[in-house]
Formats: sequence, structure tokens, C-alpha cells
Amino acid sequence: MRIKSWLLASYLIVMLLPLGAAYGLFAWINSYHADRNVAEYIDNRVELNEMRSVLTEPSLYQPHADWSEVDKLANNRMSVTLYTGIGFMVHSTSHVKQNPLSFLPRKKLYEGFYEMRQKFGMITYKEPVFTGNTLTGVYEITWLREEWVSGVSKRTWLVIVLFTAFFISLFAGVAFLVNRKLNRPLQLLMEQMDSFGRGKTIQPMPKRKDELGELAKSFEAMRTELNTANQKLAMEQRQREFMIASISHDLKTPLTSIRAYAEALDEGTRSTREQREYRDIIISKANYMRQMLDDLLMYTLLQSSAYEMKLVPVDGEEFFDMLVSGYEALCDEKRIDLQVTCQSTGTYAVNSKQLMRVVDNLMMNAMAHTEPGGRIGLAAVNTEEPPNWCFDFVKEALDREAGLYLIVQNEGEGIPEDQVANIFEPLYQADEARTKAGERGTGLGLSIAQQIIKKHDGTVCISSRRGIGTAVICWLPEWKGEESK
Repeated sequence: MRIKSWLLASYLIVMLLPLGAAYGLFAWINSYHADRNVAEYIDNRVELNEMRSVLTEPSLYQPHADWSEVDKLANNRMSVTLYTGIGFMVHSTSHVKQNPLSFLPRKKLYEGFYEMRQKFGMITYKEPVFTGNTLTGVYEITWLREEWVSGVSKRTWLVIVLFTAFFISLFAGVAFLVNRKLNRPLQLLMEQMDSFGRGKTIQPMPKRKDELGELAKSFEAMRTELNTANQKLAMEQRQREFMIASISHDLKTPLTSIRAYAEALDEGTRSTREQREYRDIIISKANYMRQMLDDLLMYTLLQSSAYEMKLVPVDGEEFFDMLVSGYEALCDEKRIDLQVTCQSTGTYAVNSKQLMRVVDNLMMNAMAHTEPGGRIGLAAVNTEEPPNWCFDFVKEALDREAGLYLIVQNEGEGIPEDQVANIFEPLYQADEARTKAGERGTGLGLSIAQQIIKKHDGTVCISSRRGIGTAVICWLPEWKGEESK
């Protein structure tokens, strides 16, 4: 039951139960009162009939009459008072001292003849006495209701005790339910939050189908997200530390070489040919260092959430034809056969500089893993039939989704299956054995390429077979216009 519904139900119960209990107790006293009224009425009528023969004697209503018979009728629960026809009291059997000159006005004297009038502690009855058509006097009989008063008093105290017990029980029940429904779960939730804030292990709350259950579920989801975010931050911090350490180590080798060759040039004892060779090596090492630092800067920039890559719409045929050209000379220099295919149509939103970086990274990576005499394929095609030179497993990897595919494929040893999932991680290199300067890069190229393609709303995947080769497949969506943003 939801807490809102439970509180409304509890409020209704707290409001109605006391009213119901009060009504039940009132009805109980009323029932007793009605039962006693009937019994008293019958008893009083019987007693009245027995006394009427004495009280209707006209001589009793004269001053100084003989009232001994009247006194005999009285007892400790009943008294008789006699009045003259004009309202003077002539006699009373009441133990309470009466003023002999007591007088009742006629209006009050004549009021309520022949009626059993009930008051809290007594019942009164008045009846006139006539001599012929003349009013001789009035007698008034009073019955004390001691038994009724005693019974009502006992029941009143009983009602007070029962009502008090009922309210205490109701309060205890509501307090118990409030503690069980609200206080205890809230206290447990607060303890969990405090433990989470202190970094302690917490036990999950029992599942509840109410607002507190939803709150606990939200807290658990928040805790999971924060733990995931903290783990991610910790992993990224470790990656940064490892990256700095790795790049610092990688920079030492070319820096040491630059210093050594510079010192050799400074000696002035080298031949012209050696000096030229040393200068070329220094420039090569400096370019290598610049490339490493450039990769590190770009990787850091792409990791920033504040960095937004500006995309502009371009004609696919013209742009990608330019993008895949210009690599023939590099491949010829390394005696690698390059096959280029460009069959792109449509319009695409791109950042030309960053896509050039992607293709450069992928081509440099492919050339580094291709032996002389091997082949590299470079293609920019739509979702139609892929180039004939593609490996069969590469053709199977294309899902033919509408858009454009950038494919960079090279022959070689391929990537072990257990390493394919890690290939896009920063600083990861499948071939750790290659340590020659210029061949071993920073390990950030593929990671940078992946992030650039993602910022183009595209995807990157790798398909590889041992002993055959590897292909990197980038997919870019076609531009639908400004309204598609």
C-alpha cells in the first residue's frame, strides 16, 4: 500500500473509530437508561396505585390534620408532599427540613399533573384531589433514583476507562504503524546514505511498493551510477597516469638520440656525409616527437566534454575522392601495392581536417603492419556492393546501413581474437615487439580515430583474421539537413 493511501486510511480510521466508540458507549448507556425507565415506571405505578387510596383523602389537606398514615407510606427512597388547593405546603415526609409556609404558584402547582417526570436523581408525580368539583389539594410523590444513579455512575467510570484504554490502544497502534511504515524505513535509508557518504559497505533495503520503496530504488540507482562514475574516473585517472608515464618513456629515446647526434655534430669532426645523415636523423626524431605530442594533445581535446567539433555539409563524391587520394607515393616508397576505390554519393556533415587525421592514422597503421610486397585497400563507398578486393570476412561485417563506409584494409598477420576488443584502448598496441623508431607510435591513433568518428555520429569496428589481414571499417550517416539535428 502506498504511503499516501495508508496515511489517508489511517486518518479516516483515527477520525471514525473514536466517533464509533463514543456512539457505541452512548448507545449502551441509553439502552441501560431505557431499560431502567421501564422498570422504574412499572414499579412506581404499582406503588402509586397502592398509595392513591390514602392520598386522595381530602382531610389530609387541612392544617393540623393527622398525617400519620401518610408518614407510613414514606420510606428512604420515596417521599410525599401535600399542598392545599392554592399552593401552600401542609405536610412533607422528606427528611430535608421544610419551611411550613412554603408556597408554590398556581402555574407551577398545576404543571405536569398525572405525569411521571424524570430528572437526573429523582422521579416526580403530581395529582390533584377534588371534593366534588372543588380542588381540595395536590399531592406530589418523589422517588429517589439511587440505583439508577449508582448504575449510571458506574457505567460512566467504565466508559471513561474504556475510552481511555481505547485511545491509548489506538495511539499505540498508529504509533507502531507509523514507526513501521515511515520512521524505521527512513532511519534505515538515512543510515545507508550516511554509510555511502563515508564509503562503507551498505546492505540494500527490502523491496517496498510505496513512495519509500521508490525513494530507496532511486537512491540505489544513484549509488550505482556514482559508483560507476567513480570507477570510470579512477580508470581514466589510471589511464592518464599510464599515458603520461608511457609517453614520457617513449620521448626519452628520440630525445636521447637527438642529444647524442647534436653533440656529435658539435664536435666538428664528422664528414659532410655524416653531418647530413645526423641532421636528417635529428629532424626525423623531432618530427616523431612532434607527432607524439600532437596525438596526445588531440586525444586530450577529444576527451573534453566542452569540445564541440564543427561539422559542415559537403558533397560526398568530391570530398571523399580527395580524402582517399595522395597515399600512392608513401606506399610505393615502402613497396606496398595500394588499391583505392571511391564510389560515394550524397551529402555528409563532416569536419574535413579531423577526417583527414582519421584516414592518415588508419593508413599509417596499415602501412606499419604490412610487409613489402603486401597490399593495402582504401575505399569510400556507399551501401552498395563493397570493392572486390575486400576480404570475405570484411564483406560480411558490413551491415549495409544507409550511409558511407570508409574501409582501410591491409594484408598481414592479423590481430589475435582476444585482442580485438582492446584495440581501441589508448596506448594499446597489439604488436609490442616492434620498437624501432618511427614504427612504434603512441598507441593513440586508433583511439583518436574512433572518437572523431563518434563525433560525426558514426561507428568504427575492426574485422581481422589471423594469417590473412585486418580491416578498419568506419561508417558515417548521410546528412539529412538542419531539421535532422
